[in-house]
Parts: sequence; C-alpha cells; structure tokens
Amino acid sequence: MDDRELQNLVEFTSIHYFKKEFLHEAFFNKRLRTTGGRYHLHSHDLDFNPLVYDIYGLNELIKVIKHELCHYHLHLEGKGYLHRDVDFKKLLIQTGGSRHVPSLVKREGKYRYQCQDCGSTYERLRKMNVQKYVCGKCSGELKLQIK
Repeated sequence: MDDRELQNLVEFTSIHYFKKEFLHEAFFNKRLRTTGGRYHLHSHDLDFNPLVYDIYGLNELIKVIKHELCHYHLHLEGKGYLHRDVDFKKLLIQTGGSRHVPSLVKREGKYRYQCQDCGSTYERLRKMNVQKYVCGKCSGELKLQIK
C-alpha cells in the first residue's frame, strides 16, 4: 500500500464511520517505531507506521486509522481529544477503533525454559530460579534450555 491508497482509505473510513470528511493529509512514516499512528495538532495531518499494515494487515490498520480519526475529529470540534477524555473514549468505542496497537517490536528472550512434564517453553529476558518457579500450565518442573 502506498501513501495515495492510504489517503483514500482514511477518507473512506472518515466518511463511513464518522460521517465527516477528512480534509488533510495521511501518509506512512517509516521512522515511527512503537506507535501505530500519530495525529499532528497544528497541521491536522495523520501519519501511520507501515509495520502495522505489513505485520497485522488491513483490519488492524483500519482500527489504528479510526483511533487517529477520533483524535482528529474531536480536536477540530473542540471536544476532549486526549486518551483520558470521556469524549475520546466514547467515540473510540462507537467506531470500533483500537485502544492500543499490538507490539511492533520483536523481542527474543535470552533464556528459554522448558517444562519437563508438558513440554511448554517460556522465553525470558532475565534468568529465573527454577527451584522457585514452576510451569504455569501444569505446575511441572522447569529446566533451562541451551539456545
């Protein structure tokens, strides 16, 4: 998907779910790392992380678009557009936008533990005491695996 297709998708989503036109620019921003999108207060433009579309697909991107459009329309109407505002929370629920984008950063654990009973594996960034902790599924004994 390129910026032109994204612009059309944002305009369609705005008309379809908010019954209002989107009159500014929407574009992909590859510099975004952990957030799905941003609303710019001064220019009223929206930028989106292309990883949302690449990793999770069109449905998740539409949820992020709805989230950013909530900020956009509420700000232009002079209503509460911040995450903590009641107006924002109500509109987000009404339109079906996402509250948070799924993780866009892949983090691998340094340590892998395997249950000796059921075989479940757990990845952890920190080493843990296997005599203090047990498997969360079957309460079996855990053993540190070599990666």
